[in-house]
Amino acid sequence: MKKAFSFGFMLSAIKNILCFGEILWDTFGIEKVAGGAPMNVARHLVQQGADVSFASRVGNDESGKGLIEFLKASGLYSELIQTDDELPTCEVTVKLDKQGSATYIIPRPCSWDNIQTEPALTEAAEKAAAIVFGSLACRENTTRDILLNLLNETAALKIFDVNLRPPHYILADIETLAARADVVKMNEEEVILLIGEPGDGLRERIIEFQKKYHARTICVTRGENGAIVWHEHEFYEHPGFKVNVVDTVGAGDAFLATFIAGLLNGADMPDLLKKACAVGAFVTTKRGANPVYTMGDIDMLMG
Repeated sequence: MKKAFSFGFMLSAIKNILCFGEILWDTFGIEKVAGGAPMNVARHLVQQGADVSFASRVGNDESGKGLIEFLKASGLYSELIQTDDELPTCEVTVKLDKQGSATYIIPRPCSWDNIQTEPALTEAAEKAAAIVFGSLACRENTTRDILLNLLNETAALKIFDVNLRPPHYILADIETLAARADVVKMNEEEVILLIGEPGDGLRERIIEFQKKYHARTICVTRGENGAIVWHEHEFYEHPGFKVNVVDTVGAGDAFLATFIAGLLNGADMPDLLKKACAVGAFVTTKRGANPVYTMGDIDMLMG
């Protein structure tokens, strides 16, 4: 991996971000790439110079051993990576349409459905300045209940990446997670599910969501059209960047990592939103969720 770089967010000040949830192999035909939204967010944060921990569970199999080697190379392996002797490591089939948009076939159950309470995980949550979590790893009761307990016991900033993967969720669980979150990031399709068809009234829908769930910050990504953010009672928008898309896998994760980095360091919202959109767009120009990039790559895209 190339040396971590700074976006001007004083990333060295970011400490103890805990990313919790799934790690898996994304398979594109014969090609296999390490993935999982919370792991992708963690890896982008590492690449941007943040101090990150990642908690998950792999199977005691060759696929799991491969993911452990990947995590070691990425600077993300620790005692927070549990091993399951019964459930297999997750391997997801990714299908891309002509526009590079992805759909996923996700097996069930798998190792990260069975994350357990361990002293290292409890301690990491207690020390965390922020916890990043999504919905997929909460599809089974065991991991969902572990996460909810951690959220109850920590004063960390709670960041919910909605990241729905039908049919692997129930609405009641999404509502529970949203109610626990300080920051919620979702896409336009997820807005429709949670608060209804926005039509021309997306801002009004976001305000309705905030009144219902009381998040401090709400971010809606809009694919090639950028993103809109409600933060401290103000709206911010960026129209996005036009790029040649290879695939969209991990673009939202890259966006979120950059957004978190700026948010935790009090960066100017228009500036951090522009950079988050740029990093997300850059990722779509490469295959897979975790391409290596430099500040020069992002500057060139932003013009």
